Amino acid sequence: MIESPSRSSACDSPNVRGYCGLAMTTDSSTTLTSSQAVVRAGLMWAFVGVLLFSFSVPMTKVAIGGFNPFFTATGRAVIAGAIAVVVLLARRVPFPDRQYLRPLIFTMMGAVWGWPIMLGFALQRTTAAHAAVISAFMPLTTALFAVLRSHEKVSKSFWLAACAGSSALAVFALSRGGAEGGDLVADLLVVGAVLSSSWCYVEGAEVSRAMPGWQVISWVVVLALPLTLPLSFVLWHVTSSSYTPTGLQWAALIGLGVSSMYLGFFAWYRGLAMAGTAHGGQVQQLQALLTLMWSALLLGEVVTWPTIAAACVVIGCVVWAQRSRGIITLAPEE
Repeated sequence: MIESPSRSSACDSPNVRGYCGLAMTTDSSTTLTSSQAVVRAGLMWAFVGVLLFSFSVPMTKVAIGGFNPFFTATGRAVIAGAIAVVVLLARRVPFPDRQYLRPLIFTMMGAVWGWPIMLGFALQRTTAAHAAVISAFMPLTTALFAVLRSHEKVSKSFWLAACAGSSALAVFALSRGGAEGGDLVADLLVVGAVLSSSWCYVEGAEVSRAMPGWQVISWVVVLALPLTLPLSFVLWHVTSSSYTPTGLQWAALIGLGVSSMYLGFFAWYRGLAMAGTAHGGQVQQLQALLTLMWSALLLGEVVTWPTIAAACVVIGCVVWAQRSRGIITLAPEE
């Protein structure tokens, strides 16, 4: 019985060595192209998530005109949770394994409680512009947590791009009155909100490597229901007599629950899982600028030339951060 020569032994032949080298180079090039395509798709998904998140502030401004601010925070989580229950039951998704409960709970603490509640308390003591100065560093803290938690490898050029983009956003916020309204307690609350949100992004992205992003956020808001549902009921009972919400304000609240609290995370977690949390998270630098655009279109706010200049700088920094990724390789088993 004649054994077929192995690829390595066949490649030792002078007649075929050049062909084998070309084949291996082609395989490597194909793998690289495939990996780059995955990263590009991930960045697009991350941008879709940021696009949906960017409606949050304008819709919140409309919603709090007809609801208590804290009810707005818990109510949107209940809306998202109710949708998620239907989706999970319809798709017959099994309950997550025990190993995923810890990161899901951490994600819930940041997405449902940490960011909206601490930011709500902070905005009672300071202005939105001042809070934006600190919030501008969220993509940077997300990248830092991704390196610490997930051991992602990033270059020095990436850190320069991330710092430049965050600094540009902070300077832009300062130019819009962000230096005013400083309060130590408010600043600490915003810092806590930013850290909790960044951490929940990283934890959620880790779980999304094992299950689809839509399942991650679905379980997050469902696990929060035992707290958000009774709390929303109490808040509505206590505060509803002081508010008379219009149809537009109800629509804004529902929009927050469906878009910012639920569908946005579908795309966001998928993007972070595909592009990497550190690099994909830098796309969020565009969120503040998109929010300003929606505020101008929907709420009549004015977009100035400094806003356009800041947008160009931030977009350039996001592109810089992505180009700093360098050569991309896939694991052998992929």
